[in-house]
Amino acid sequence: MSEEMLGSPTPEPSDSAAKDPQDWVTGDEPMTGAQRSYLDNLARQAGEEIPADISKADASEHIDRLQEKLKQQDQ
Repeated sequence: MSEEMLGSPTPEPSDSAAKDPQDWVTGDEPMTGAQRSYLDNLARQAGEEIPADISKADASEHIDRLQEKLKQQDQ
């Protein structure tokens, strides 16, 4: 009799970590304090202004975009 096994010996990539911020259950809630602080810092570095009343999902997308923009400027 063989023992039943779950999972795999090597982790497979999961789509759950790459979920679109717009699909988050809490994505329409106001951004968190940490997001606000980090986004303010990134926006200043990038010379941009971003509305302060955006959602968690929108904040996440702006953070990703600004991180990429600043990374490209450093190259």
